[in-house]
Amino acid sequence: MSPSNPSIYVLQQKAASLLLYQGVLRHPIGEAFLSLLDALQTANPILCLQAYSHWFHQLATTHQSWQDYLVNSILWDDNPFSQQVQRTSVEDLPPVLVQAVTHDLQALQALYQCTGEQLSYWVQNLSKSIVAPVPWNLDIPLICPGAFLHQQTRWEEGVIKLAVYYQQYGCGLFARYRALRWQDGEFIGIPNPDPVQIEEIIGYESQKRALIRNTEFLLASHPALHVLLYGSRGTGKSSLVKGLLNQFGECGLRLVELEKSHLNALPEIVERLRGVPQKFIIFVDDLSFEEDDEAFKSMKVVLEGSVTAKAPNVVVYATSNRRHLVREFFSDRPRPQDASEIHYWDTVQEKLSFSDRFGLTLTFEPANQDTYLQIVHHLARQSQININSADLEFRAKQWATRNNGRSGRTAKQFIEQLKAELAMINNGSNPY
Repeated sequence: MSPSNPSIYVLQQKAASLLLYQGVLRHPIGEAFLSLLDALQTANPILCLQAYSHWFHQLATTHQSWQDYLVNSILWDDNPFSQQVQRTSVEDLPPVLVQAVTHDLQALQALYQCTGEQLSYWVQNLSKSIVAPVPWNLDIPLICPGAFLHQQTRWEEGVIKLAVYYQQYGCGLFARYRALRWQDGEFIGIPNPDPVQIEEIIGYESQKRALIRNTEFLLASHPALHVLLYGSRGTGKSSLVKGLLNQFGECGLRLVELEKSHLNALPEIVERLRGVPQKFIIFVDDLSFEEDDEAFKSMKVVLEGSVTAKAPNVVVYATSNRRHLVREFFSDRPRPQDASEIHYWDTVQEKLSFSDRFGLTLTFEPANQDTYLQIVHHLARQSQININSADLEFRAKQWATRNNGRSGRTAKQFIEQLKAELAMINNGSNPY
């Protein structure tokens, strides 16, 4: 083994000595690295080759270098330091906590400096192989969130830079994912959120401006309103909310998708998000309530507030096809002979006015023919579909008649079908 590299035992010591950042090595890649070190200590040739192959495969699956994995894991790690430094400056933290971070960064840098070539060399020596195993090595991106650590000569001197990162981007799931969903009492990251862009949504410019402006208030830590996007199906309400994430994700915006069946957890979700550096849109799609729905009460607490102060970094954006979110039947209307509740009309009014509890209501009218064709032309340009304008419009009208009527969703479906049809024709295939 080369005298210029730390010994296997020293690397094991460094890994075992972590005080706060143990989570960095609890990922399958980190666990594979520790298993490889254990195998190298046993000097069993077969175990060494198997352990190296497993570590190599784990890195290849995620398509990242060992160094990139370590840095990203440090940035995402949820530990007492990364949590507390988001709300408190480094100078005001307990000195022992800062000392622990300094110690861990020194230890992690030693692991960072262990290259694929070094591990391959050790495995070849111990297994007495004629050919060294292929070393796993990838170039580190020049621009990446952890560039400051990649470029830092002594990591223990980068505590302040690391603190600034946590204060700006947070840690844990909220640093790793821009879109999340609430499931089984936990936040679950969404690796591939909908890539829809706001500029793809045509025909509702005033509504877009109002929603973007309200979101900018949220990001600037000014009072922002809860928003109800109400209107016909297929008008782009949900796409508009998702598009906000793609426009403002770099600015710290996060989207938490919440199903209507989980609305009872809304107060708990808001409390978990309170004080986190990112700004959150809790997105509820296709919102409506049934009679005596317990979710109604949970939603009302968040919209109207309670004894607990409003979380300034959280808003609710909900879409609905109904102006009155609580279903009402003619039988619900009070009649003179009704005596079951003296002020029954007040109850009905409370249900009907629930949508008014959203500070901002944006209405999406059905698309007329001119708006529908405008959307079609816009999407055709984006998809680089070059056909006669009259032919495009004729086909689009036929599609709307035969399918779901005129809407942004119908236009998108038409363009996707037309794009596939033209691609098959260009490739010499018959689409029918």
